[in-house]
Amino acid sequence: MISKKVILSLIRINSKINNQLMAVLKPYGVSIQQFNVLRILRGQKGVAANLSTVQNLMVDKMSNTTRLIDKLIEKSLVERIICKENRRKIELFITEKGLSFLDQIDPVIDQAEDKMVGHLKKSEKEKIISLLNQLKFN
Repeated sequence: MISKKVILSLIRINSKINNQLMAVLKPYGVSIQQFNVLRILRGQKGVAANLSTVQNLMVDKMSNTTRLIDKLIEKSLVERIICKENRRKIELFITEKGLSFLDQIDPVIDQAEDKMVGHLKKSEKEKIISLLNQLKFN
């Protein structure tokens, strides 16, 4: 019974965190998943990423990555380059506009995250991370 309570607590907290982050991102016109794609591409530091790289690094593995990227391309935040030698090979890059967008939104996200967990001591945050990393999924 206690295992069920742990799982339900995690589900509730996940939902609350997602709702908070969605509310913060909404005025900027991006979803949590789109924001995640932008952070992944920024983390590439100018090196091309392909679709499978992005999918593997996504927090939400259920996202339709192609659709997310298409929306970011429409907003000029991401650029897609099709390889001339192999048209099936697609390279993805974050644009300068995408980098500027992240520079603008990062402090807003940092503030929202700090509002949720900033009151915890560093040791408490580390303990939560440690406990969550001990969960088993296979």
